[in-house]
Amino acid sequence: MSVDVYLNFNGNTREAVTFYAEVFGLEQPHIMTFGESPPHPDYPLPEEAKNNVMHARLNIYGSNVMFSDVFPGMPFTQGNNFSLALVHKDPETITSAFHKLKEGGTVVMELQETFWSKLYGSVRDRFGIEWQFNLDSGETFG
Repeated sequence: MSVDVYLNFNGNTREAVTFYAEVFGLEQPHIMTFGESPPHPDYPLPEEAKNNVMHARLNIYGSNVMFSDVFPGMPFTQGNNFSLALVHKDPETITSAFHKLKEGGTVVMELQETFWSKLYGSVRDRFGIEWQFNLDSGETFG
């Protein structure tokens, strides 16, 4: 189980993750773009989003730091561009924390199956902190 930091950028994630990998002496990570994700017929991908980074991850001194560009049209405020990601092997733990944190908060994405996780969701709690929830399948990406 872990709580990981997730940093969002406004189109310059590739530059940022490359910079941080160099700073901390790490290998360049695998970078997945929005264009590499499976298409969804109800949500066509805008051309300008195809090369933006959907996901990259660095392990910095034992802590996972994940990176993504915000999707075109989504709000971006530099300095508030982070979330915490709860990664856990137990779906009940994820579900319980999600429902407790959404009280007085706002659901960004209901808990659901995605192409990268059997259980994923996101909520902004009553204090304005965004939490992502991801079922740990034992596989690692990025």
